[in-house]
Amino acid sequence: MFYENRMIRITPAISIAASELKEAFLRASGPGGQNVNKLETAVQLRFAAMASPNLPDAVKQRLVALAGRRMTQDGELIITAERHRMREANREDVRQKLVLLLRKAALPPPPPRKATKPPAGSKARRLEWKTRRGAVKRLRGGPLEV
Repeated sequence: MFYENRMIRITPAISIAASELKEAFLRASGPGGQNVNKLETAVQLRFAAMASPNLPDAVKQRLVALAGRRMTQDGELIITAERHRMREANREDVRQKLVLLLRKAALPPPPPRKATKPPAGSKARRLEWKTRRGAVKRLRGGPLEV
C-alpha cells in the first residue's frame, strides 16, 4: 500500500518521500463497457524531480534524458497508468514505472567506447571478396566488339 509518510526506496543510497508524489485519477481509454464511462481508474502520477532534495544532480540530469516527453519544462515528471481496470492496480503500476525509471537514471553512465581498427585479416578477406564479386560481374557483360 501507499502511505503519505513512507519513504520509497529507489537504490540503497537513494529514497524519495511518498509525500513528494501527487496522484490524479482520470477516466481510462479503451475497452471496459459502461464501467469505463463512470469510473476514474487511470492514474496520473506527478513527481517534481528537479525540486526533489533526495535526488543527486547526476541522477536528475540522466532522468531528464530518459524521461523525454514525460518531463515538463518545470522539471515535473508525469507518468500515467491505465492498463488495469482497478484503480489500486494502476496506482501500483504507476509507482513501479516511477521506481524503474529512477533506478535506470541512478545507474552510472557506461564507460566511453574505445575506437578500434579492424584486423588485417578481415581487411584482406573483404578485399578478396570484392575482387571475386567484381570478376563475377565482369563475366556477365556481353561479348566485346572489335
